[in-house]
Amino acid sequence: MEQKIERVKMLALFERDMRINEKSQATIEKYLRDVKGFIRYVGEDGMITKNVVITYKQHLLRWYAVTSANSMLAAVNYFLKAVGSEDCVVKTFKVQKAAFREKERELTKAEYLRLIAAARRKGKQRLCLVMQTIGATGIRISELPFITVESLYTHQAKVCLKGKTRTVILPLKLCRELKKYAKEKGIRSGSIFVTRTGRPLDRSNILHEMKSLCDMAQVVSSKISPHNLRHLFAVTYYNRERDICHLADLLGHSNINTTRVYTLVSYEEQEQQINRLGLL
Repeated sequence: MEQKIERVKMLALFERDMRINEKSQATIEKYLRDVKGFIRYVGEDGMITKNVVITYKQHLLRWYAVTSANSMLAAVNYFLKAVGSEDCVVKTFKVQKAAFREKERELTKAEYLRLIAAARRKGKQRLCLVMQTIGATGIRISELPFITVESLYTHQAKVCLKGKTRTVILPLKLCRELKKYAKEKGIRSGSIFVTRTGRPLDRSNILHEMKSLCDMAQVVSSKISPHNLRHLFAVTYYNRERDICHLADLLGHSNINTTRVYTLVSYEEQEQQINRLGLL
């Protein structure tokens, strides 16, 4: 029982540390979920040692893709530092950067438009506008609360997350559609995308609603996610403008290397480029 109480205190300390460091709510929820999984693995009576964490690291690799395992290890390492167990922190798995985009998982513009059309046919007005807002601006789903009634009149939203503030440009056509929606729903001020009780929309519910469109839109389920809408915006912008620095600013990336993934071409495009070298 004492171990269980101690674990509860550790989780509370961990959550407090994340809030002090101004982690986003989405990050806090994910890290807590990942750390609770680690604690279940250790067991109520188990001791947290470096060897146990190393064993857990190998356990993750057996059940998850390397990127997912690294994401979970990042949460566990953060937790260990927060509770004063820095000596138990482990290295993440080394991952070679992709040389090209995975076409099988990438949402195309045509597929995106079919998802929008399917949402309209199903009468999912809010979902339709959520997808278009992310697709037309490239914002993260956690940034939706910053799309307010007031922002529609200035055509720009001030996004403040993770200690950073940036301005997101809202296209005129999007502003017109959102104004009509807000008027119909009686939303006179504040965030546009909220529940009946005024709370921000839940990420998992949005994902579930999007997945329900896959059959009608004829889009495979693995391509459907809010992040893929952001990805589509980034790839479309880069292919047209070829300006990675400005794209990083638009996406809110502090490190331009994070933006690099959107500049990759598909395998087919890269194959054509290599064939055009004329070295055979």
